[in-house]
Amino acid sequence: MSLNIFVAGHNGMVGSAIIRQLEKDKSNRIITAERRDLDLTNQQAVNHFFQSNQIDQVYLAAAKVGGIHANNEYPAEFIYQNLMIEANIIHAAYQNDIQKLLFLGSSCIYPKNAEQPMKEDALLTGILESTNEPYAIAKIAGIKLCESYNRQYGRDYRSVMPTNLYGENDNFHPENSHVIPALIRRFHEAKTNGDKQVIAWGSGKPMREFLHVDDMAEASVFVMNLGINEYKKQTQPMLSHINVGTGVDCTIRELVETIAEVIGYQGEIVFDTSKPDGTPRKLMDVSKLEMMGWRYQTSLKVGLKKTYDWYISGHLHLRQ
Repeated sequence: MSLNIFVAGHNGMVGSAIIRQLEKDKSNRIITAERRDLDLTNQQAVNHFFQSNQIDQVYLAAAKVGGIHANNEYPAEFIYQNLMIEANIIHAAYQNDIQKLLFLGSSCIYPKNAEQPMKEDALLTGILESTNEPYAIAKIAGIKLCESYNRQYGRDYRSVMPTNLYGENDNFHPENSHVIPALIRRFHEAKTNGDKQVIAWGSGKPMREFLHVDDMAEASVFVMNLGINEYKKQTQPMLSHINVGTGVDCTIRELVETIAEVIGYQGEIVFDTSKPDGTPRKLMDVSKLEMMGWRYQTSLKVGLKKTYDWYISGHLHLRQ
């Protein structure tokens, strides 16, 4: 069956990966809008866009994202823009009688000291990590928007909470990027410049889980198209959120050393313990998604190599 599918945030790392996944089915008609043509924080513009297009499904991958530094420096932008984007799109989907929507959240919705691995029912049971609290609150609001429209209007709006993502089309900005692209850029430049030392933030002790973006895209399409009974079975009492990850983590030190190995950097690695570590551990419980029938495919080392190959193959000038 041919579907008209709107991917919000199609130029981002996750949105572009979702499009690559959707394009495998040639019957899909994918709808996108450039930022210059559609301001997703503008309710009137979003409403007009939805009224002007026949849409069957929505993937809400648009968001303002960044690492610890960006979250600390621009908290107002992170909470305002994310709240406006998700509220406008979800409400417009409801008003235009769209039954199917997938909201992409983040593992930072869970409390800083949540029991590990983090289960879906840990939501709203404790204090959030302070460095990204505004962003996390916006993402929690997105989950509750979907839940509320399901409850009041009988919609089928689903939410997936990915672990830390990385991959092709990531943001490699030296200050506003997440840990993997920041390290890839830093080690690449150190290797190119012949630097004898690379400094990594923090102690290297925190544990983190990482998922390649192509796996995330595959999981997103899987969850979107899962039968309602199979989905409800794992998300009672109402259509709530599902964790997406690998269920496997590593220390930041192990991550740093693996990236150095993939890039071929042989200098010294120094950990700057004056920089913040963030949450001690973030590991997702992905048992619900596995029971639904999906499991990740890309190992961390393979995914890092794919990402680095993409970065050095004509993309060094992009998103920096």
